[in-house]
Amino acid sequence: MAPSDAPAFRDIFFSSEDGLRLHARDYPVATPPDIGGRLPVVCLPGLSRNARDFHQLAVLLANHPENPRRVIAVDYRGRGLSQYDPNPADYNVMVECKDVIALCDLLGLKQCLFIGTSRGGLILHILAALRPDLISATVLNDIGPAIEAEGLMEIRDYLGRRSTFSSFEQAAEGLAALHGRAFPALAGTDWLDMAHALYTERDGTLVSDYDPALNDQLQAIDFSKPLPTLWPQFEILAEKPMLVIRGAHSKLFSAQTLQAMLEGRAKVAMRTASGQGHTPLLHHEDVFPSLSVFLAEL
Repeated sequence: MAPSDAPAFRDIFFSSEDGLRLHARDYPVATPPDIGGRLPVVCLPGLSRNARDFHQLAVLLANHPENPRRVIAVDYRGRGLSQYDPNPADYNVMVECKDVIALCDLLGLKQCLFIGTSRGGLILHILAALRPDLISATVLNDIGPAIEAEGLMEIRDYLGRRSTFSSFEQAAEGLAALHGRAFPALAGTDWLDMAHALYTERDGTLVSDYDPALNDQLQAIDFSKPLPTLWPQFEILAEKPMLVIRGAHSKLFSAQTLQAMLEGRAKVAMRTASGQGHTPLLHHEDVFPSLSVFLAEL
């Protein structure tokens, strides 16, 4: 393990192409400099989430006793410590993908392992089309080239509520009450960790740590029409090793889509996160061993 007085990560601030001040966390390996040439892991969160979502996972990976890896976790524009965009139309996967490329270029990263949770996985589909050279392998966390309208509507309605709380303990109770049926595998500490990842304190109140304008695009979706898919981009992404993790209770990512992703593709493996919905905690004891083995075999 890293020394107890060593910080787990350092903050990185960088500029996007259009001049926004963006943020990421950089978790160094615990035993530098000899890490056997292992590539770094870049973690991309979900729609309204941020780099804090990956803290427990990043610490596990950076401190792995046999295969430690550097981990970079991203705050998209309008989330976490990244600046809000004055033009909400720029909250889209193409612009956010270019922000990820800008970060990789700034850090001199020529090739990485990518973990994409939900929105992050969609961004990886775009990255595969724009800069396939950056990708060595991917982990898609409860996401694929096709998503289910029911799950997206549920996210839209949840984000639209914009709940506030007076303490992280109260926020954890609220999260458990709202999502507990889909996540029976989680314990009280898991919900508290999630509360610290999701909320931030402003003027004495805990609020969701993202720009409320993010929900505008979800509200504008016409759910009477089929949602667009990314199958051509997935074909490029699937040329590299891939681990797909699906929450057993997920409403956004169907078992049928997962099966279609696996068919005839030798480089695509899968793992079901039992007792979890959208999106699974990757550091959970039921999921992390499979993720760790996948990364170690690369």
